[in-house]
Amino acid sequence: MKKITSLVLALMLTLSVAACGTKDETPEETPGETPVETPGEGEEEPEEPAEGGLTGSITVQAESGWMEYYNAAVARFNEANPDATVEIIETGSFDMLDILDSTDPTNEDIADVFSIPADRIYGLNDNEALAPIDAMAIADKVGGFDDYDAGLGGNFNIDGDYLAFPMNIETLIAYANTANAEAAGIDLTKSVELNDAGLQVLIPFFDAWFGVSAVNSGDIEMLGMNDDGTLYSDFTAEWADLAPEKQAVVEGVFEYWKATQEANVPMWDAEAAWGYMDEQFATGGNAVLRISGPWDAGAFSEQAGDGADLEVMPLGSITIDGAPLKHWKGGWGIAVNSRNEGDDEKMALAEAFIAELMNPEFAVEFFQGTGKIMENVPADVYLNSSLSDSDKAIIENVLASYADAPARPLFTEWGSVWDTWKNAVLSWSSVKPTDAEGAYKEIKAAFDAMMLNF
Repeated sequence: MKKITSLVLALMLTLSVAACGTKDETPEETPGETPVETPGEGEEEPEEPAEGGLTGSITVQAESGWMEYYNAAVARFNEANPDATVEIIETGSFDMLDILDSTDPTNEDIADVFSIPADRIYGLNDNEALAPIDAMAIADKVGGFDDYDAGLGGNFNIDGDYLAFPMNIETLIAYANTANAEAAGIDLTKSVELNDAGLQVLIPFFDAWFGVSAVNSGDIEMLGMNDDGTLYSDFTAEWADLAPEKQAVVEGVFEYWKATQEANVPMWDAEAAWGYMDEQFATGGNAVLRISGPWDAGAFSEQAGDGADLEVMPLGSITIDGAPLKHWKGGWGIAVNSRNEGDDEKMALAEAFIAELMNPEFAVEFFQGTGKIMENVPADVYLNSSLSDSDKAIIENVLASYADAPARPLFTEWGSVWDTWKNAVLSWSSVKPTDAEGAYKEIKAAFDAMMLNF
């Protein structure tokens, strides 16, 4: 069991003392006499909880867009557990995590149950913010996991403690504007080579969230961890020592950068690139393909003729030197506040409500209400549902792209990669390398410096 902070212990002690003060004292025994228990006059027997029901109360965080689904889950839960109370705190996931980072788990503004992105698991564990949960019991209850530890659930296991339960899986997919593709003569039934299509494919490679799709296509480890815990980076190797497929990635991204410079477009501008992509992807623009997650489907649909010109494709539909782009097996989990550790009533209530939230019988409603895809639900459940064709296409292509993606690195040190990659790649616009090897020197210098910090 994880260590509980002294503040939590003090709080528990205070509650224990207060609770003891409310009980009748046991009559002192007289030697040689058998004590006789005398029930208090006028006292009523406590009501038994509903058969099979839970008691107590918890708070649960939910984003504004999730409220309809969460409220429905609370209603179902209350029907089975009428003596329990579940209160929803409507707030953004990252907003609550910001409060947690700036205070501590005892802060009442932080819910008992809240959602976390998988990459925050190690930092939250280091800060002792999460209570271990009986994830395997929850998995058995909801069902559908062929190998729980081999999936996202295993990523939430730190030193034998499961610190979150899988909420959804996510990865990047490709979006195409079919009208723009027809005008450009691009056949979307075939894979599209990045630098053959040029700026008809819009990818902000300077942002590592999108840049890893290229890096993963060449099996490059920007920051990896050996079995003994030591860290390494493929980007500290000399150019001549890089494998050909890794050189091909750098060459591909460099050629793409060079095309943006020659066309004088802001694709290498960390501020202006986003508006430019929206403008060019719109029907009538010059762009055919861009990449993102399911969360951008609504915006991209609006840009592409209110959905009439939008097609969703697997991320691997775009290639670099013939290698399909690959993102990560990413996702979110539902965790329990560490202040509840040791409180059997609250832990039981929290775990039971997580099971209700992640009930696969409501997977379609879960997607409709949150835009999230349950890991333990087969594609057929979604594809044979009443979901729109566009929603089905998104789910189908997320699952296809997820299957081909490598696991997302979750260790805390990986956080240093974001700015290291971004600063290195953005520096090309001022350094102006003449070839891929020169561009790689900027990457290597940045990653050499990063590794010195570990």
